Amino acid sequence: MKVYLTDQIKNISLLGSSGSGKTTLAEAMLFEGGVINRRGDVKSNNTVSDYNRVEHEYGFSVFSSVLYTEWLGKKLNIIDCPGSDDFINGAITSLNITDTAIMLINATQGVEVGTQNLFRYTEQYHKPVIFLINQLDHEKANYETSVESIHESFGNKAIIVQYPVNIGPEFNAVVDVLKMKMYKWGPQGGAPEVLEIPASEKDKADELHNALVEAAAENDESLMELFFEKGSLDEDEMRKGMRKGMIARNLFPIFCVSAEKDMGVRRFMEFLGNIVPFVSEMPKPSTKDGVEVEPNPDGPVSLFVFKTSVEPHIGEVSYFKVMSGRVKEGDDLINMNKDAKERMAQLFWVAGNNRIKVSELVAGDIGATVKLKETKTNHTLNGKGCDYVFNPITYPNPKYRVAIKPVNESDDEKLSEILNRIQEEDQTIRAEYSKELKQIIVSGQGEFHLNIMKWRIENNDKLPITFYEPRIPYRETITKQARADYRHKKQSGGAGQFGEVHLIIEPYFEGMPEPTTYKFNGQEFKMNVKGVEEIKLPWGGKLVFYNCIVGGSIDARFMPAILKGIMEKMEEGPLTGSYARDIRVCVYDGKMHPVDSNEISFKLAGRNAFSTAFREAGPKILEPIYDVEVRVPSAWMGDVMSDLQGRRAIIEGMQSEKGFEVIRAKVPLKEMNRYSTSLSSITGGRGFYSMKFASYERVPPEVQEQLLTEYKAVEKED
Repeated sequence: MKVYLTDQIKNISLLGSSGSGKTTLAEAMLFEGGVINRRGDVKSNNTVSDYNRVEHEYGFSVFSSVLYTEWLGKKLNIIDCPGSDDFINGAITSLNITDTAIMLINATQGVEVGTQNLFRYTEQYHKPVIFLINQLDHEKANYETSVESIHESFGNKAIIVQYPVNIGPEFNAVVDVLKMKMYKWGPQGGAPEVLEIPASEKDKADELHNALVEAAAENDESLMELFFEKGSLDEDEMRKGMRKGMIARNLFPIFCVSAEKDMGVRRFMEFLGNIVPFVSEMPKPSTKDGVEVEPNPDGPVSLFVFKTSVEPHIGEVSYFKVMSGRVKEGDDLINMNKDAKERMAQLFWVAGNNRIKVSELVAGDIGATVKLKETKTNHTLNGKGCDYVFNPITYPNPKYRVAIKPVNESDDEKLSEILNRIQEEDQTIRAEYSKELKQIIVSGQGEFHLNIMKWRIENNDKLPITFYEPRIPYRETITKQARADYRHKKQSGGAGQFGEVHLIIEPYFEGMPEPTTYKFNGQEFKMNVKGVEEIKLPWGGKLVFYNCIVGGSIDARFMPAILKGIMEKMEEGPLTGSYARDIRVCVYDGKMHPVDSNEISFKLAGRNAFSTAFREAGPKILEPIYDVEVRVPSAWMGDVMSDLQGRRAIIEGMQSEKGFEVIRAKVPLKEMNRYSTSLSSITGGRGFYSMKFASYERVPPEVQEQLLTEYKAVEKED
C-alpha cells in the first residue's frame, strides 16, 4: 500500500442528526474512491460502516466507524459518527482526532436540535464545518427552508457553494458557484455531466458567486486587495481564501448531494481534496505539559489511542492517530500511561470492518493495531526518548442511571468483567458498585443508550441481566440543637465494658462561631474547648468534632473511639440509612471505669448518644438536585414545561436561541428517572437535555414522610 505523507492526509468527521444519511454518504465516498466495489445500504445491513450486530438489529449507527478513501492523490480519513445524542461519545472522540467536520442536514427537516448540539461541539474544539444538504431527492425535500434554518441557527458565515436546479424525486442537477458550472447526473449518479450554467440560472449563480468571492477575500488581506483591484478572484485564489476562512471558522460552505443516488458525491470529494485544511494547517495539539506537538514525519514517534473495541475472531482492536514521526510494523513503543512496552506487530488502514495491512503510517494519519497488552483508550505510545503524554478526551456527564444485576447471582464476577470492557469501548458509560446504595449503578447518556448496552450483554456475551430502579443517594442532616447521653455497660464475668458519653449536636455551617454556651430545659452547659477535628466527608459536607471534656471525666485516649462511633452512624443515618452531613458535635462530659472502660465501650456509647440526639435535633432528609437544561423546538415548549413542573422542577429561566427554546431548571434526581424517554416521546425525538449536579436540598414534608414509611417497611422485611 502507498504511504501517504502528512501533507497528503485529511481527517474528517461525519456529523448530523439521526436519519441525515451519514452512513449512506460514507458508503458512496468509499465507493467513489475505489475502497469498495459496490455500495451497500443501511436497510440491507451491508454497509462497511454499520457492521455490528446491534446496529443491524436496530437499523442505525451505535458506534463511530473509522473509514478511509483515496481521492486526487489524497487520503481522506473519515469517522462516521452516530446521530443520536445517546451515542454522543462518537462525535466527541472524532472531533478530538479529526480536523474538519461535515455536518449533514436532512433536506426534509432542516437544522434540528441535534444539529445544534453537534455544532456547539465543533465550536468547543474550533473545527472547520461544511454543511451538506442531503436527501434532495426526497419528495418532502425543501432546499430553501434548509438554507434558511442554517442561516437562522449559525449566521451568514454559512455561504452557498452549490444549489439544486430541481428538488424532489426529479433531483439530478446542481449549480456550483465556485466552479461556475452545472453538474448533471444520470439515474445511477456517479460521474456527472459538466455543463454551462443555463441562462435561466445565470443571474442567481452570478449573485451567489460574487457573495462567495467576497467571503473568500475577507479572510486574507492580499486577496482583498486583489478583489478590489480586479473585482473578482480566480479559482485558486478563492480556494486559498476559503481554506483560511474555514480554519478561522469565518466561512462555512454549503453543498448539496443525494448520497443514496450518488449524486454530487464526486464533486464534494474534489472539494475536500482541494480545499479542506491539511493536518499541518490546523492548530497543533498540546501535551499534558503544554508542549505543542507538530505533526512532523521526521519528529519523535508518538501515537494517541482514541478508541478500543473488542471484535469477534480478532479480539481487542486499538485505533490511534500518529501525532508525530513514523510508526512501522514491528516497532517497539512505550505506553506512557502504564510504563509498559508494546509491540506494533501489525498496522492497518481501516474501512469499517475491513482492515488493510500496511507497513508504515506517518504523522497525521489514522490507523489501527491489534492485541496490545496494556494499552487502552486515551493512552499515549511513544518511541524511545520521547516523553509526550496527551490529555485524555473528556466526555459529558451521564444523564440516565439504572441499577443492574445478573439474573444468576453466581455471574457477578462475569458481569463486572463485561462492564469494565464496555466502559473501555464507550467512555460515556460509567459503572460502579455503590457502597452507599448497595447496588451496581450504571450511568449513560439516555435510556436507549443503556438498553443498547443490555442488548449487547445479553446477545453478545450471553449473560442475562436485570435493570431495576436505582436508589437515590439521599443525605440526612439536622435543623436544631439537641443533647443526649448514653451509658454502655456490659458485665459477663471477668472484665466488663463501660463507657458513658454526654454530647450536644447542632447544624454546621461555614464560618459559625466556636461553641460557648448551650441551654436545654433551663439548664446551662458551658463548653471548654480542648481540641477540634474538622472532617471533610467523602460524600459531601462536614463533621466538626469538639473535645470539651473537663476534669478528666473521659480520658483523651478514648476520644478517637467516640469519634469513630459517631462516624459509623454518620455513614448510616438514623432516618433512612443514608449518609449524614453538616453536623457539629461537642462531647462535654461522661464517665469511665478504672477496669472496664475500653475503646469498644466508648465507640458504642458515642454512637448511641449521637443517634439519640440526632432524632431530637429536627432531622431532615436532603435530596440531590440537578441543574437541567432542555432544548426543544418551540412547538413543544408548553408540553415540556408542564412535564418538568410535574417533576417538582423549579424553572429558573427560558430563552429563545437560534430557532429553539432553552429551558433551565433545577430538578430533583428522583424525578429525572426515565426523563430521556419522556422527553423523546413528547418531542418526537427532537428534544435534548443535559444535567449536572447542583446541590443537596431538603425534601418537602410529604416526600420525607413517604421516605420514612418506605424505609421502615424495608427494615421490617430485613
